Amino acid sequence: MRSDAPALLPILRSRHLAEVLTLLLLHPESEYSLTDVAGKLGLPLTTVQREVTRMSSAGLIRERRVGRARLVSADPSNRYTRPLTELLALAFGPHLVIGEEFASLGAEAIAIYGSWAARFEGVEGQAPHDVDVLVVGEVPRPMLYEAAERAEQRLGLPVNPTLCSLRRWHEAADPLIRQVRSAPLVWVSGSEPDEVKD
Repeated sequence: MRSDAPALLPILRSRHLAEVLTLLLLHPESEYSLTDVAGKLGLPLTTVQREVTRMSSAGLIRERRVGRARLVSADPSNRYTRPLTELLALAFGPHLVIGEEFASLGAEAIAIYGSWAARFEGVEGQAPHDVDVLVVGEVPRPMLYEAAERAEQRLGLPVNPTLCSLRRWHEAADPLIRQVRSAPLVWVSGSEPDEVKD
């Protein structure tokens, strides 16, 4: 499986490389097996093996073997780690961070829309200045805004949450919801729109 240079950060060779590196650098305290990385990112194991081998050979990440397993993690001692982490958090971190910070809300589904979602899906354009988050379901607004604030602090980008009931989503009478549904969406939690049920 090949991927082209990502629209979010076209200086990188591939989106797969960006996703693997983002997972590792945004979780510097964690160590993952290659199977864990493949599962979390929905990538083929062979793709993960290839990208990890490249990054490990270049000294960008740490790798160790335990039995037959290859375990990988961020390398905080590498001089590129901090600036790379900042770049990748801005470009590829939103779907991971939003998924983690909004997970406890109990929403039916959570998606990122707007310019970040468009760039993530390969639509060329200027770098996003914020992250627009759609939360489908019944969620207490104070919890929603707290999650957005935590995500904003981690990403260094404004996070704008929009709460949408299941009925509002299905009816799609609201101009904003029609616009959101007609543009790229990156679902970070729950199902895609056609699968969200009342």
